[in-house]
Amino acid sequence: MNRRIFASLALAGALTAGVPLAALPVYVKIAPPPPPLEVKIVAPGKGYFWVGGYQRWNGTAYAWVPGRWALPPHPGAVWVPGHWKSTPHGWVWKSGRWH
Repeated sequence: MNRRIFASLALAGALTAGVPLAALPVYVKIAPPPPPLEVKIVAPGKGYFWVGGYQRWNGTAYAWVPGRWALPPHPGAVWVPGHWKSTPHGWVWKSGRWH
């Protein structure tokens, strides 16, 4: 079966089953470029934590998403940064999260 048709059918099946698109891994054959040097602006207030930027795959190339200040969801929460992981299928994005 043609890969494009198979991918379309798989996507349609996932959407029909109620699987959110974010749950479907996207494998990229090109390694992400190194991050640019980021300059942190002044925090908007007490208790904010810097969430660093990352390289996002837009379907044809990587695009830099700049970092931002964020409030932790609860006291003691720690930000675990997202990262690109190399797999036999290509590079896959593991989203950052609060822990």
